[in-house]
Amino acid sequence: MTVLPEWVMVGFSAATGQYVERHTLQYWEFGSSLTVAEDTSGNKARNVRIVVSIVVPVGVLIAGTIIAFIIWKRKKHAKRTPETTNLTSMNDDLERGAGPRRFSYTDLASATNNFSEQRKLGEGGFGAVYRGYLNDLDVEIAVKRISSGSKQGRKEYVTEVKVISQLRHRNLVQLVGWCHDKNDFILVYEFMPNGSLDSHLFGRRSPLTWSVRYRISLGLASALLYLHEEWEQCVVHRDIKSSNVMLDSSFNVKLGDFGLAKLMDHEQGPKTTGLAGTIGYLAPEYISTGRASKESDVYSFGVVLLEIATGRKSVGPGRKSDMGLVEWIWGLYGTGELILAVDDKLGKEFDEKQVESLMIVGLWCAHPDYNSRPSIRQAIHVLCLESPLPNLPVKMPVPTYQVSLSSVSSSEPSVTYSSMDLGR
Repeated sequence: MTVLPEWVMVGFSAATGQYVERHTLQYWEFGSSLTVAEDTSGNKARNVRIVVSIVVPVGVLIAGTIIAFIIWKRKKHAKRTPETTNLTSMNDDLERGAGPRRFSYTDLASATNNFSEQRKLGEGGFGAVYRGYLNDLDVEIAVKRISSGSKQGRKEYVTEVKVISQLRHRNLVQLVGWCHDKNDFILVYEFMPNGSLDSHLFGRRSPLTWSVRYRISLGLASALLYLHEEWEQCVVHRDIKSSNVMLDSSFNVKLGDFGLAKLMDHEQGPKTTGLAGTIGYLAPEYISTGRASKESDVYSFGVVLLEIATGRKSVGPGRKSDMGLVEWIWGLYGTGELILAVDDKLGKEFDEKQVESLMIVGLWCAHPDYNSRPSIRQAIHVLCLESPLPNLPVKMPVPTYQVSLSSVSSSEPSVTYSSMDLGR
């Protein structure tokens, strides 16, 4: 209070110079010691003074009652945080309609053997997922328990329940129910016996045949078409990656994890949401501007297609080359040697036309220039061999960011693209 004025703005900035980096702010909070006195009603104050002047004992009693009431109201207001209000509103909305049901903590603890380690399927940044069984429904479930104290995890919990509870599509993970008792925030999904796509492509699960991989790519495209064009609003997923592509007992695709999803009108352009997602799947313009769009989702979809065809991760451990996956495959496309990128685990058991279509569509969707990417509907037509393959540049275009004075003031760098030699 001795340094800052009553009203201030707090922000963050970062610079990378000539290199590409990603600065991630995991958590922050702001506290203030400023106390703003609340105004009291002039009429109420005058009434109290009149009463006190007439009958002192009665006045003391009334004043005590008023003070107690104010303290009670303040405590009640303090407990009713925006998050509590959101959850109460969400309960009312969901319990009025059909769809996901609300579970008690006791029900889910019983279903997962009190969230035992033996039932744990995996653990992410915001919590762990457990395998469970609901006796009354006679169904297996996957139970995601948000880590206590994770504010971002709770925010994603609210987003996911609100968004996915409204969506109905055969290629989206079904939300069975939810629970938020006290400090526990839990999501209940249908159980996926064959786990996630990445566990088959890069993990220890059984390798996938080409026919299954091709069907997975079409199923994922169908889910994205529904989100982008067929539902009443456009849903931008913002975290499409192979670990969020789940597989049921018949290896049918179920896209999950809508904690980062954003809703926007179909006519609306890119929306500033702040950067979120996973490195290796993020579109270059999204990294630069923080504006999520259908085009940035399509980019992530293209990267997943390339992973399906090659069995290689977009980035990180397990890569056979320091070069990015998109860059490496684009180089092979330019020399007419795409076949060299096909996953060795497939041997020669694949359809060459489908493989070529899958990889070229993957490159098309992952084009550095978002204006040159297809819509998901256009991509599906080519994947199904119903439209001719696109003609892509022989060399991968590279985004070049030029920050002008006007773009500095608006915090939006201008972007140009050029075809450059990517040889090292």
